Amino acid sequence: MTADFVRGLKCRACGKSYPKQPLNFCTEDFGPLEVEYDYAAIAKVLDRAKIEKRPRNMWRYRELLPLDGEPTVGVQVGGTPLVRADRLAEELGVEKLWIKNDAVNFPTLSFKDRVVSVALSKAREFGFRTVGCASTGNLANSVAANAAAAGLEAYILVPADLERAKILGTSIFGAKVVLVEGTYDEVNRLCSQIALKFHMGIVNANLRPYYAEGSKTVGYEIAEDLGWRVPRHVVCPMAGGSQIGKIHKAFQELKQIGLVAEATCSVYGAQATGCNPISDAVKSGRERHKPIRKPNTICKSLAIGDPADGYFAAKLIRESGGWAEDASDPEISEAMYLLGRTEGIFAETAGGVTVAVARKLIEQGKLPRDEEIVLCITGNGLKTQEAVAGILDEPVTIKPSLDAFEPLMSEPVLA
Repeated sequence: MTADFVRGLKCRACGKSYPKQPLNFCTEDFGPLEVEYDYAAIAKVLDRAKIEKRPRNMWRYRELLPLDGEPTVGVQVGGTPLVRADRLAEELGVEKLWIKNDAVNFPTLSFKDRVVSVALSKAREFGFRTVGCASTGNLANSVAANAAAAGLEAYILVPADLERAKILGTSIFGAKVVLVEGTYDEVNRLCSQIALKFHMGIVNANLRPYYAEGSKTVGYEIAEDLGWRVPRHVVCPMAGGSQIGKIHKAFQELKQIGLVAEATCSVYGAQATGCNPISDAVKSGRERHKPIRKPNTICKSLAIGDPADGYFAAKLIRESGGWAEDASDPEISEAMYLLGRTEGIFAETAGGVTVAVARKLIEQGKLPRDEEIVLCITGNGLKTQEAVAGILDEPVTIKPSLDAFEPLMSEPVLA
C-alpha cells in the first residue's frame, strides 16, 4: 500500500509540513504544497524488474504516487509511446530526437488523463462525491470523462471562448459545463472560491498537490523506454508551469531510489507568444513573471496568464541549464503541419508550440544538434483542427478516370 511511502504535504516556500488533506496552500505564507515521500523506504521495495512485470500503464510506478491504496480511477491511463522521430530530426537538423506522444493517452487524448486519474482517485479516498476543475480544455475533457467512469458528479468551468470541440468533448460525458465570461485566471479564482465554500474536490485547487504528481509518470516512462536512462534535453509546453517541474522531479526521484545511474537533464519551456509569462521572465532575466492579463493566442490550452508554478518553472529552467522561448500563431500552425507530415502525429496547438520552440532553440544554439532531445506532445490535434485549416491545401476533386488522375502524379512510379 502506497500510504506507507507518503509522509504528508510540505510547503515549497517555507518547508512547513502538513498531514494528508485536501489543501493546496500553506496557511503560514500561502506557498504551494507538495507531496512528501519516504524515498529510502521506496528504494527498499521498488526495482526495475518489479516495474517491468506490471501492466503497461502509469500505475506501474504506484509507490511514487500519492495514494493510500490502489487506484480507483483511470486504471488504464499512461503507457504512451516514445517515438524515434528521425524524419523530424532531419528537418530540424539534429542527430537524435524523440517524441513522447501523450496525444494518444486514454481516455481523452491528452496528458491530463494522468493528473486527473491521480486527483480523482485521491478525491475518492478523501470521501468527495462531487468534483470539478477550471480548465482551458484538455483538463475539462479528462475530469468529465474520468468522473463519469467513476460515478462522480462533475462541475467543469471553462472560459466562454474555448474551442467548441473541447466544450463538446466535455459535455458528452454528462458533466455540468459552465462557461465563464472571463480569462482562465478568472475562472481559476472562481474555482478556488467554490472549493472553499462547497464540499467539492477541485482537482487543480484543493486537490492540486496530488493532481500535479501524475505528471511525473511522463518522466518515468521516458526514462524506462530509453533503457533506464535520462535524456540530456527535454522540451515541454508550459501553461501553469507544473508539468516541466514534475518531469524533472521524476528523473531526480529515479536516481534517488537507484533506478537510473545519472539524472542530468536540461529542461526547456515552450509557450505561445500571445501568452508567454514564463518564457518572457526567463529571457528577460527576471526572477518572477509578469502576469498576462489578456492572453491572445490560438493555443488556448496554454493560455494561463498568471501561472501558479511560474516562479518554480523559470527557476528550474535556469538551474538545469535550459532555456525558454515562445512561438507566434503562424509558427504554431506551421509546426503542427510539420509534425504531421514528418512523423504522422497530429498534435494540438500546444504540440505546435513545442515543435516551433524546439526549432527556434536549435537555430539559436540553445539546444545542441548532436545531443539527445525529447519533445513532449501533450494533446491531440483533433481538438484544435481550426488551427491548421487555413494553411493546408484543399483536396483535389477529379473525375473517376486514370486520365484525370495522371496529371496529379509528381513523378513516375513505374519503370
